[in-house]
Amino acid sequence: MHAGYALLAFAFAVALLSCSSSATKPSAMNSDPETSVCGRFREPLAFWMFRRAAGTADERRVAGIRDIERVNFTTRDGRELGGYKLLVRENPRGYLLVAPGNAMLADQIMDEMQLFRDRGFDVYIYDYRGYGLSGGRSRLAALISDYRELVAFLNTQPYRRRALYGMSMGGIILLNAVGSTDRYSAMVVDSSPSRISHLGCPGSYDPVNHLPVDGSRLKIISGERDSVVRPAEMAELMQIAKKRGATVVSREEYAHPFQDADLTIHRRRLIEVADFFTQP
Repeated sequence: MHAGYALLAFAFAVALLSCSSSATKPSAMNSDPETSVCGRFREPLAFWMFRRAAGTADERRVAGIRDIERVNFTTRDGRELGGYKLLVRENPRGYLLVAPGNAMLADQIMDEMQLFRDRGFDVYIYDYRGYGLSGGRSRLAALISDYRELVAFLNTQPYRRRALYGMSMGGIILLNAVGSTDRYSAMVVDSSPSRISHLGCPGSYDPVNHLPVDGSRLKIISGERDSVVRPAEMAELMQIAKKRGATVVSREEYAHPFQDADLTIHRRRLIEVADFFTQP
């Protein structure tokens, strides 16, 4: 299941570290969210590789899924994000916004996200900017801005609970977008590193710097068999989050999301996430 993640992660690190351009300092950023912040050449190259790995959108992957519909969202800078929504027929308990791992498209994982719909959540998954159904150029600052806007939009809808699930890079994006705010009821960060500044990004984007002061609404999951984001790379994030009251778990049998050894483990992981969202 997405067994190429380890190779992609290595390629991503090589792309970021091998180019000579330096990271753009936060003070130098302009109002264009598609400005590279992790290096003028490094960042576009890294995202180009991940988009290639993700492939193209294919609606046939979602053809047999019940209660699903296409959704679109237009960002403040005029980019249209496309994705899918799984609908609860009556009285949803809340929404779940999923930020998937890099090199993933929404249509590739919608089938398995039905578990969350069956727990009472309307599930929203959008392709990242520049991927699949979404327009624009893939840049870290732009993706963070997109999810800040998506959360703000969904929070205007009449949902009782506001759940967020970030896998790998998705956790980086969500923590940067809303991690230190009160804009969500519960958030799970699954297999995301403590820092990305060693990859050439400004330290202001390190996920550890965006943990909430009150971590009671946050759960962080690490897998001891994860060869993409190793437990040591999550240690600082988990240590600080735990001190702030977050639920922090390291599972011996877990690898990277969608890369677990078998479907039983993969299903157990998703159930653990769903249980956190549905707890009183």
